[in-house]
Amino acid sequence: MRPLLLALTLSFAVRAEDVVRLGNLKFAHYGAVSHMKEVCPKHGIRLDERMFAKGLDIVPGILAGEIDLAASALDGAIAGRASGAPVFVVAGFAKGGARIIVRKDDLKGKKVGTARGGAQELLLYAELAKVGLSWSDQSGKDVRIMFLAYADLNQALQSGQLDAISQSEPQSSQAIRQGYAVELVKPYDTPLGEPVRALVMTEKLYANRDVALRTMKCFVEATKEFIDNPQEAEKYVREKMFRGQLTAEEYKDALENAAFTYDISAGQVQITADLMSKYGVGKMAKTPKATEFVRLDLLLEAKRALAVK
Repeated sequence: MRPLLLALTLSFAVRAEDVVRLGNLKFAHYGAVSHMKEVCPKHGIRLDERMFAKGLDIVPGILAGEIDLAASALDGAIAGRASGAPVFVVAGFAKGGARIIVRKDDLKGKKVGTARGGAQELLLYAELAKVGLSWSDQSGKDVRIMFLAYADLNQALQSGQLDAISQSEPQSSQAIRQGYAVELVKPYDTPLGEPVRALVMTEKLYANRDVALRTMKCFVEATKEFIDNPQEAEKYVREKMFRGQLTAEEYKDALENAAFTYDISAGQVQITADLMSKYGVGKMAKTPKATEFVRLDLLLEAKRALAVK
């Protein structure tokens, strides 16, 4: 009897420690996804988080079978799918979180920095197209695009190497607070609207219905905790994600320009994919169809189970 009990105990322990490997980014509005690490154990999941510089950088990890779940701007999710990454968009987790900030209030004839392959690149192009400005990463157009890592954009703007940047949060709020930039526009007045960030799941994890649903319940619960308890959300992001390098004022500014959410739609995904193709973002050979890789059934079931609207 005792060997049988031991075997059953060990079997339960194995099941209770299903590991899900998360690729995430260090932005304020990605905090609820990071917070999943604290919530997932109650759902029998150990979430191993790995930070990346931008969403597109997670794609090789997915292709190598090293990442099961990823937090990404839609651009990264779409480009990943177009390049053959076996992923589904299963939820949204944040919206907003972008600004175009400048040293002076005009872009024509200026050098504008952004991160290649990030949401801010596409938002920048949509905004430039809206006001009739041409652009290139070479000279000869109205705006010269300079590609830098997110982490380097603020310093390049502050030092005068760039005239403007299309940046995420909280970095854009930090630049404004520190006095070397002003907001030109929140780039939400184009066909893209307010950008929604995507929670992406590999097809392999999605096919494991039990683990996938428990992972989604963890996401919904972690997000609900952040939405219902903004002070705890601030504490987590400032202390655990940014290790005290983000002030209370900078966090407040950042979250006035972003919001945690659960939802996304196939329509939002398709508009983003179409504009990526139009502007050459992600260098996709073919524009993927949203209906083929947006799967919201796990989200709906998790929200029902946790009484979340």
